[in-house]
Amino acid sequence: MSDLITPSLVTLDSNLGADRSAVIRYLAEQVTAQGRASGADGLYADALAREEKTATGIPGGIAIPHCRSGSVLEPTLAMARLAPPVDFGAKDGPADLVFFIAAPDGADQEHLKLLSKLARSLIKKDFTAALRNAGSEQDVVDLVEGALGTGKAPAAAPVSAAAGAAAGTGTGSGAHAAGFAAPGGAEQSPAGEPPAAAKEDGEVRRLVAVTACPTGIAHTYMAADSLAAAAKERGIDLQVETQGSSGATPLDPAVIAAADAVIFAVDVDVRDKHRFAGLPVISAPVKRGIDEPGEMVEEAVAAARNPSARRVAGDAGGNDADADTSREGIGGTLKRALLTGVSYMIPFVAGGGLLIALGFLIGGYDITDVADTVVLENSFGNLPEGGLATYLGAVAFKIGQLSLGFLIPALAGYIAYALADRPGIAPGFVAGAVAGFMGAGFLGGIVGGLLAGYVAMMIGRLSVPRWLRSLMPVVIIPLVASLIASGAMFLILGGPIAGLTTALNDWLSGLTGSAAVVLGIILGLMMAIDLGGPVNKVAYSFAVAGLGAATTANQAPLQIMAAVMAAGMVPPLAMALATVIDRRRFSLAERENGKAAWLLGASFISEGAIPFAAADPLRVIPASMVGAAVTGAMVMGLGVTSQAPHGGFFVFFAIGGLQWFILSILVGMVVSAVIVVALKRLRDRKLDRSGAVAEPVAA
Repeated sequence: MSDLITPSLVTLDSNLGADRSAVIRYLAEQVTAQGRASGADGLYADALAREEKTATGIPGGIAIPHCRSGSVLEPTLAMARLAPPVDFGAKDGPADLVFFIAAPDGADQEHLKLLSKLARSLIKKDFTAALRNAGSEQDVVDLVEGALGTGKAPAAAPVSAAAGAAAGTGTGSGAHAAGFAAPGGAEQSPAGEPPAAAKEDGEVRRLVAVTACPTGIAHTYMAADSLAAAAKERGIDLQVETQGSSGATPLDPAVIAAADAVIFAVDVDVRDKHRFAGLPVISAPVKRGIDEPGEMVEEAVAAARNPSARRVAGDAGGNDADADTSREGIGGTLKRALLTGVSYMIPFVAGGGLLIALGFLIGGYDITDVADTVVLENSFGNLPEGGLATYLGAVAFKIGQLSLGFLIPALAGYIAYALADRPGIAPGFVAGAVAGFMGAGFLGGIVGGLLAGYVAMMIGRLSVPRWLRSLMPVVIIPLVASLIASGAMFLILGGPIAGLTTALNDWLSGLTGSAAVVLGIILGLMMAIDLGGPVNKVAYSFAVAGLGAATTANQAPLQIMAAVMAAGMVPPLAMALATVIDRRRFSLAERENGKAAWLLGASFISEGAIPFAAADPLRVIPASMVGAAVTGAMVMGLGVTSQAPHGGFFVFFAIGGLQWFILSILVGMVVSAVIVVALKRLRDRKLDRSGAVAEPVAA
């Protein structure tokens, strides 16, 4: 195993810039200079994107920027001791100790365990004090290797009594090396304590917790140790399951059964949440587990004593919908459910749409008339009339058509899943299939999914005898929810929704001239108004749902798809162009994001403009909407079509009128870029006239 850190990766007492992006840039360049990454730009962009999700500063003047990146060639640590310190988002002030953790996308488990162990060491005050007092780069390397147990030097920080709670005996995971809990395992009670027992006098003695972050390298394990130490100080046994990149050892069911409450310090979904069903729950982002572990432990204790505290909903059979959702507003619940359904639907649509386009490319547009017969009656040894191209085209077309057939059931199924978790999937899929059978289309799928999800959720909340609980998620809920939701679609809702869908399709098919241009403007505005949010997804889902209705005589659905895709490409491309037109109006981080936005925009990923919109929404979003509206109008007016639902410029073979498609995007891109630059210049001139101090912009 190669060294994770070397003296050349350590920088002591240096001024690396005034903000976190400059520090991360420097450290990414150091990693690249040592031959451990293929390019500093890619590594920097990935680390900065992770930083924007959750600040990596933690109490004590420490920051741990980290990421997984395809640019990283081998797991690496780079360290900087800053003078002056730089703000990384910690509540107690800027950081002077910065560890940059760079992991490859396919890092092995042993390296991930070491990286996680380092993160845990950084919350120990004696270890960080030793780092601040280190006299040379080699001293820092020795301290780190000692903490990791990979060098000859002893660990700088022996395990304290508080930390010992987190580093004791693990269930089924063996002894912990070098006094640290095994990353990815379940943190158990201090060695020598008897197994957890049910409380007898109402006193809160035992808690359990789950920690998890998107990367699963640093915050997951630091939160675990911080929570365990805070609980130990309060005389409470807290056992933590770390669901990190280096694996996870689930908590013993007996430990969970004896717990008084559970803490979820997570930025991602908890795996197998149903194990904690019925326990009072405190939920927060993983960073709060590092910043405020004591407060979270005290809140969990209070929840355990409060009969009205919210609890993890569900049962041991797998109905693990969290009670948190019951506190969402109706609008928030609907938004979350719709976005979940669309996100799970997109792979079916993207793969299926591209395969259909490939089938047309290989077998010609007449392949629709013969595909069924060809795939059933022919083979490589018995080619149809038209030869190999017709046969392969028919196969690709049919696979794509069958994939698209899951569009409405998948949409409805995962809308229901978002509301009722796994017990909602089957009723949702069935309701979606009924909607498709009745011709209710995309709208029917949404209604059926919502109905199935709410019915399944309400049934799951019923109090039933213990002997019946195991049957609820696998038999009772799917049966009753399917009967109610699908029955309502057949008997009441399906017909009217099918009529509305047919009328809408007929109207779209008849759009020509100015009416089509107006529709293009509306679709363009919807694609840019929230950049991947619910309005954007509604427009996109509307477009892909119509692909199945397209025929040689009815090209309107294909034009709508082209307008939606082209308009969605404009915002990121426009922001990338704007950073080139007037780079001084954009921060260093925005200019770096602009480089990535070229590829994101070309691939039809509207979210590439989100960093710009988050920094300056009053200028970026209106400018994006204008450009996207222009593009949508041009695409519809020029009759451009797209048989592919995704891919941007990379599915050029599926675009009808490719030259007009490209021209429309270029015009919208220039319009948005010019507007956003003009708005930023106007803002700066107003600040100058008012005497206000404008934010400095790097040249």
